[in-house]
Amino acid sequence: MANFKVIASDRSAPPLLGVVVNPIAGMGGSVGLKGTDSDVILAEALRRGAHPLAGQKATNALRRAALSCPDLRILTVAGAMGEDAARNAGLTPLVLPRREAASSTGADTRAAAAAMADHGVDLLLFVGGDGTARDIIGSVGDRVPFLGVPAGVKMHSAVFGTSPANTGLLAGLYLAGDPSASLREAEVMDLDEAAIREDRVSARLFGYARSPYAHRLAQNAKAGAGPNEDVTLDAVARQVAAEMQPGRLYILGPGTTTRRVSHALGLPNTLLGVDALLDGSLVGLDLDERTLLRLMEHREAHIIVGVLGGQGSLFGRGNQQISSEVIRQVGRDRITVIASAEKLIALEGAPLRVDTGADEIDAMLTGHIRVEIGPGRSTRYRLTA
Repeated sequence: MANFKVIASDRSAPPLLGVVVNPIAGMGGSVGLKGTDSDVILAEALRRGAHPLAGQKATNALRRAALSCPDLRILTVAGAMGEDAARNAGLTPLVLPRREAASSTGADTRAAAAAMADHGVDLLLFVGGDGTARDIIGSVGDRVPFLGVPAGVKMHSAVFGTSPANTGLLAGLYLAGDPSASLREAEVMDLDEAAIREDRVSARLFGYARSPYAHRLAQNAKAGAGPNEDVTLDAVARQVAAEMQPGRLYILGPGTTTRRVSHALGLPNTLLGVDALLDGSLVGLDLDERTLLRLMEHREAHIIVGVLGGQGSLFGRGNQQISSEVIRQVGRDRITVIASAEKLIALEGAPLRVDTGADEIDAMLTGHIRVEIGPGRSTRYRLTA
């Protein structure tokens, strides 16, 4: 574990934001892995050609935070755990040195978070996914409020902003004392790995954190479908399956909603992966971005996705294999969205969201998109980045 020297806190100084970046967060997404929570999985992600993503997302968040809180001070960790992102954002941070600056483990995250709480930061901003959120709450509990920049593969917890830029905006508003940003108790959750091995989705609650909240800047915890939605979604899935055209590749996103399409065709599927269908047959299970692009060559391709309950996410949460490049090649008009009317109503007017990591693709998707809500029934729903 890294050792950090605690710097004396100045309570009369401007707001102090602690920043902890998990540099490997999200690297498993586009290559079809379910996270990068171990050295073995990280090595496999690198072997498959994964690239770090968290640093740029941290930079985007910090730029926005500094705009909304101009006198902001930053306390962070040397190198890729925060210093690099802060300097890339044009900021001059206070830096906690690390004994082994090349390492990046959960122990490093926990040690950094504890040191920042000891130092008295006003808010701890972490960059990662649900696994990083668990490390943070396990280290600081409710000693300091914290907020997550979404950069992982799994982000079911309610401590995350809706996008890196929105997270930075929310952090800045809170630190500047803006009345639109207040603290709430937010769930820290993570997927039950035993359930994943049994091909089930089961999110476990690990605790509640004090976390800044503003409407449409912070996400809710993931919510499951209600018992009355099954019959309607099954009928929609059968209709979508019946309308598939010969010679076209259909990319199915993860989740129980799109699983219904595979079942309507009598085919297996990967609950937490991305699959591909062609001419009524399965041509790939649990695919990564590279394989999807190869299968798309010389074929018209379509994407079929569901809406992440409670959060309204369409792309960028657990389906990073359907990357910005995949979406660009498919095009906006060949994306089919399936969701129950109840799931849309539960969003209480909040838009559907995309966070592909590519500004031009997010802009292309922004607007109103058709959502299939029942057999022969659809609605137009607002979509934003």
